[in-house]
Amino acid sequence: MSLRLAINGYGRIGRCFLRALRESPLRERVKVVAINEPADLDSIAYLTRFDSTHGRFPGQVETAAGALRIDGEPIRVSHECAPDGVDWGALGIDMLVECSGRYARRHELEAFLDAGCPRLLLSHPGHAAGDVDRTVVFGFNHATLDGAERIVSAASCTTNASVPTLALLDRAFGLDHVLLTTLHSVMNDQPLIDAYHHADLRRNRSAMQSLIPVATGLARGVERLLPELAGRVVAKSIRAPVPNVSAIDLVATLRRPASAVAINALLHRAASADFSGQLACSDDPHASIDFNHSPQSAIVDTTQTRMSGDRLANLLIWFDNEWGFANRMLELADHWGRRAAQTPAA
Repeated sequence: MSLRLAINGYGRIGRCFLRALRESPLRERVKVVAINEPADLDSIAYLTRFDSTHGRFPGQVETAAGALRIDGEPIRVSHECAPDGVDWGALGIDMLVECSGRYARRHELEAFLDAGCPRLLLSHPGHAAGDVDRTVVFGFNHATLDGAERIVSAASCTTNASVPTLALLDRAFGLDHVLLTTLHSVMNDQPLIDAYHHADLRRNRSAMQSLIPVATGLARGVERLLPELAGRVVAKSIRAPVPNVSAIDLVATLRRPASAVAINALLHRAASADFSGQLACSDDPHASIDFNHSPQSAIVDTTQTRMSGDRLANLLIWFDNEWGFANRMLELADHWGRRAAQTPAA
């Protein structure tokens, strides 16, 4: 029996989620049956067919009778702007994938549940830990889901990119302090040219002309997943004028001595074992574009691993902030749906 999903908010992540499903073996048991997006249907179909970052859609995209048709299968489309504007219960869905990013607090999210949504999977971390039932990085802690949850967060692309490596380093060498600097591709909360756009004055500057420091909740997100590191993680973020693919510059002080060779060997082993599919390593010389459309959450560039002495480590982690995250959301939706199906009703 298929897992029936709806998508709320059909922007970058929403469209990548649908495309990831089309390119995944999970399409045999996961179906998107509805999309809610304020944009008009012709625009929705057009931006599904053609994507400047990920190329043409690998299937047939049509519209008919108010629906989006993917390879002949209809997806009902609505254009509501509020959580209760759609009768989610009438759609017969098992889960709503919330990709608009507009709702983060518990009372906002519960409006979807009140409108008939049985389960809500968020494409962002939520406002605070108490606003969701569980925050999950698939491949790291997805086994903690018991199926009874109603609101689950898939964390963020940067949390998914950093947590596996941090967990491995902490287990092997111990982590005293961590500094994470994200070099993140541009996002749609930035203008193309200087404009009155945002309360953060830096975000009023042209996205494609500068490196722009912005606020980030990455440290808080890491500490949710790795509470043993509470108070020891600091993060900052710089937007870079590239359309996709980001990097994390990781600096950590270790409790036990290590070498670059030992760290790289540790990560290579994990990439082919415990974190296979989520973490990868590469020994080749790279530029960021090499990782466009990479499905992993993180690719450690082992050519850039450095040590200052035997306790101060520096690593470079690449990640496709759209495609890798969309694939983890898809895997998480599938896992949570199967787990919920095995959980007796209360």
